[in-house]
Amino acid sequence: MRAAKVILTASCVVLMFARAAAPAGSAAQPPDEPAGHPELLVSGQWLARHLGDADLVVLCVAQAPEFCSAGHIPGARFVSLGDLVERRGAALHAVPPPEKLEAVFRGAGVNARSRIVLYGERLGLCAARAFFTLDYLGAANPALLDGGLEAWKREGRPLSFETVRPLPGDFAAHVHPEVLLGLDEVRALSASLSQRLRPAAALLDARPPEEFSGARASEDVPRTGHIPGAACLYWMNLLESPANPVLKSPSELRRVFEAAGAPSSAGSAQVVTYCRTGMQSSMDYFVARYLGYRAAMYPASFYEWSRAGAPVQADK
Repeated sequence: MRAAKVILTASCVVLMFARAAAPAGSAAQPPDEPAGHPELLVSGQWLARHLGDADLVVLCVAQAPEFCSAGHIPGARFVSLGDLVERRGAALHAVPPPEKLEAVFRGAGVNARSRIVLYGERLGLCAARAFFTLDYLGAANPALLDGGLEAWKREGRPLSFETVRPLPGDFAAHVHPEVLLGLDEVRALSASLSQRLRPAAALLDARPPEEFSGARASEDVPRTGHIPGAACLYWMNLLESPANPVLKSPSELRRVFEAAGAPSSAGSAQVVTYCRTGMQSSMDYFVARYLGYRAAMYPASFYEWSRAGAPVQADK
């Protein structure tokens, strides 16, 4: 099967107040339109009900095991972010070879039929990068825990401090190379978008607006600005807030994507994401998949692009 709220826009603020001011006798709001792939996001309530399922595998993705050992969802297995990325050439977070990644997930006890639920540190970014990795590897059932550990704890759900040592799994990679774009492919996409030749595609930059515009330099990036043809979709604008990092509703997420230039009809429309090093863009990638877009990511991102002699656009 193919196919993550810091800034509120003025229109969203007006909408919120309009709803709050609606008279009690007014017509009820229509239910929120479901996401294209709702199975990719699970709630704490769902996870609590399914913790005992034999095929469930919960993965805690973090840079160091201390994040998980300080209290994790019962049964969760630690996966190091460092095992999911590698430095290669001008890419800080390149995708390792499939056989290496396959071994990582087998070591975490992932099997061919596992229902994988991901959470982790950095407001879900580590989990989103793991989701991208599993999507690339062709895993059948990966999902993100909405709100991560923050929401789980806020809901008063139990934590465990026991180290989980699972038996090795039999997970086998079935690579989907189309979700992983390189420099040459993004060059071609950028040129097409700059000439308005790809109306059913969007290139989304997940960095903060100041870095996208060139007003502020990204860390350790020699040039400021963004890839020509790209639009800014700051990944934190997909969340309710840093204190409550659940995703916005599907209809709100669609408005955010469409405001950034993504096609209004997902389906076969392509959304390609990038950022500085391929972490922030993982959340944009996840939400694109969740909404039903045909998503891809450029993991080497602007860190590589800005060093490759490729064109850069800065807003004035």
